[in-house]
Amino acid sequence: MHRKLFDLARANAGKGAPIRSEVEGDTASLYVYDVIDSYWGISANDFARALGAITAPNISLLINSPGGDVFEARAMMAAIAEHPSTITAKIDGLAASAATALTLACDAVEIVEGGFYMIHQAWTLALGNADDMRTTATLLDKIDGVLVEGYAKKSGKTADEIIAWMKAETWFTAQEAVDAGFANSVTPIGTAKAQASTFNVAAYANAPKALTEKTPLIDDAARIRSLARLGLYERTAQ
Repeated sequence: MHRKLFDLARANAGKGAPIRSEVEGDTASLYVYDVIDSYWGISANDFARALGAITAPNISLLINSPGGDVFEARAMMAAIAEHPSTITAKIDGLAASAATALTLACDAVEIVEGGFYMIHQAWTLALGNADDMRTTATLLDKIDGVLVEGYAKKSGKTADEIIAWMKAETWFTAQEAVDAGFANSVTPIGTAKAQASTFNVAAYANAPKALTEKTPLIDDAARIRSLARLGLYERTAQ
């Protein structure tokens, strides 16, 4: 059984935030700052309900998500595509896996400096006999085909290029995402309200060190003791 999808959701339980929206003037902000999942994070139902309640002509869809359930993400895509407002995806930190699907349905995509965008082949959990496994593999191939079509349409790249990136589990920096055609522009870091490193991405094979290696905490107590000893030494030396 392929456990990566389950491990990703479980490892990030409680790390994100519930879906919420804000309105200022003619622009609404809708936050997707969690795993995309009906149990562990933000569900398609919750997303569609929140989006449907927005009547502002412009919507900023703020994303910081390690991914999740591709079917939930596809349902979110449908809600975005059907909404009459102009919707701009703003990747505030991380748009990985299923989270990138949301960006495909938006009118424009911005990614914050220092942010990441990742695409890969679809995952699933499966139990059963050989026939069941073959059926599941066929389904995954179909899902990958739909994803390739969406990424190619968004980026202008060939299907072969997209397939190669997906097979390699490719992580794009902000500028690389723009260069690849997945985003339209890079925005200054000061505009972001989230951090990509919020989430545990250990389930992925090629996650960048910037997301997996945490900055060690400074031991203030040790620093204070050292300064005290230095002060004592200076007074003794005099």
